[in-house]
Amino acid sequence: MREYTRPAAIALGVFDGVHLGHRAVLNAVYDLYQKKGRLACAFAFRAEDMISVKNSSGYLYPSAVRRRIIYQAGIRHVYAPAFSSIRSMDGRTFAKEILYRKLYAKDVCCGENFRFGEHAACDVHDLEQFGKWFGFRVHVIQDVMKENIKISSTEIRKLLLNGEIEKANLFLGQPYQIWQEVTHGAQLGRTIGFPTINQLFCENQLVPKFGVYASETELPNGQKFKSLTNIGMKPTVNYQGLPLAETYLEGFSGDLYGNFLTVRLLRFIRPEMKFSSVEALTEQMTKDLQS
Repeated sequence: MREYTRPAAIALGVFDGVHLGHRAVLNAVYDLYQKKGRLACAFAFRAEDMISVKNSSGYLYPSAVRRRIIYQAGIRHVYAPAFSSIRSMDGRTFAKEILYRKLYAKDVCCGENFRFGEHAACDVHDLEQFGKWFGFRVHVIQDVMKENIKISSTEIRKLLLNGEIEKANLFLGQPYQIWQEVTHGAQLGRTIGFPTINQLFCENQLVPKFGVYASETELPNGQKFKSLTNIGMKPTVNYQGLPLAETYLEGFSGDLYGNFLTVRLLRFIRPEMKFSSVEALTEQMTKDLQS
């Protein structure tokens, strides 16, 4: 049964991070929507499934964040099946049953190194051959380079783990973002004049280098605040062992619990520190805000 009722242009990839290389593929699909009236779609496995496949240090963004960014690129449909439902398909079956029959593909866009089918046995040349059989055209998008480096999710993971947030943002094409619900914390910040919001990272998600970042926080109504974000663990609060982002919004007062906020990391300020007193912590946070 077809998922879509009109001919589609499909972007193929994992789209972990939706970095500039991924955006080139998405932009190609959007161009086909504008020129040919194709339905603009992306095929991407759920980010949470990829940790077992890639055996990496974690996925960059949860599926919900990735989907938001894909939509911002002008793509209106995202087909994200469970990896387990497709992992045993050979390449020909994937092209026929998913691209041709399910998604009604007439144009398919992917990167140069895209692989698919059981055990990733097929490459773009195989995809082009299947396209001839099943009536879709394949558009292979060249790798995107920055500073003589091929942009990849692997490279961005390294940068985030090293706290090189500004370079990671350059490769992502926008600031690294945390979009999560505000949860209750120990409310210790209120006692020292720096009330904060807490947002948990997801299980198996890559967490940027622990420490303090200059950030920007956007509320659901679009209002933005200069902010300071500390990423790390909070042993005084039971978060099931998950790291979290604790953010102070300069000039804001109010209750944000239960809201989904966007925190964008702009610059790494310093690693986590232990303080001998509340006064020392307060003094350091004041310096962080001025740096």
